[in-house]
Amino acid sequence: MRAGRWSASAVLLAGTLLLAGCDGMMPVASERPGSAIEFPKPDRPVAKVVSNQFANEDARDERNEAQVVMDLANIRPGMTVADIGAGEGYYTVRLAERVGEDGRVLAQDIDPEALDRLGRRIERERLENISIKLGESDDPQLPVDSFDRIFMVHMYHEVTEPYAFLWRMWPALNAEGQIIVVESDSPVGRHGLPHTLLFCEFEAVGYVLVEYLERPDIKGYFARFQRGAKRTEPDAIRPCNVG
Repeated sequence: MRAGRWSASAVLLAGTLLLAGCDGMMPVASERPGSAIEFPKPDRPVAKVVSNQFANEDARDERNEAQVVMDLANIRPGMTVADIGAGEGYYTVRLAERVGEDGRVLAQDIDPEALDRLGRRIERERLENISIKLGESDDPQLPVDSFDRIFMVHMYHEVTEPYAFLWRMWPALNAEGQIIVVESDSPVGRHGLPHTLLFCEFEAVGYVLVEYLERPDIKGYFARFQRGAKRTEPDAIRPCNVG
């Protein structure tokens, strides 16, 4: 990773996620961002974002969640990692400690208020190997050829434009880069995603499943993906059917 690509305190202002609906669910917004029109809409409801914290940090640490996930993802000193949907930084700060002073962590979210709180936390804890960035609902806005790992922990089910999002994430991985997904194997639209649907959406864009593990200790499953031989062109992506 070439260190000059993002500064330690930079926040790029961009678009925000469209929310609608009730009972913790929403259909994909009818007014889609213009930049997503060339991609298919997901054939599933999308869970409404109700909080930028999955659970209390102390409770997550009691079950050793972050350490388990980082071990499974083979996070090592010197790596460059993106934490997508970082919220207030549960994984961000722990990843920063794991990768050390020679590594880098980019914390990304679509909620500017959450990133503002995270920025204050980073300053308070004097974490100099973290940068923050505001993304868009259909584009994570990540620098090209930069990441050994991209984390998406208990947040992928809230992405309203998954095909555009995954397609635009592709160039951010370096040659050996992988995407790490942790989700609850819950019914569609209920703050989780069946693993079979996750596999289908990633594979529709051209990613390859490397590993899948059911892990009750992290309240869900662990999935690891890497880029396949070729990224599917937007007009050739076929949306997965919920059934």
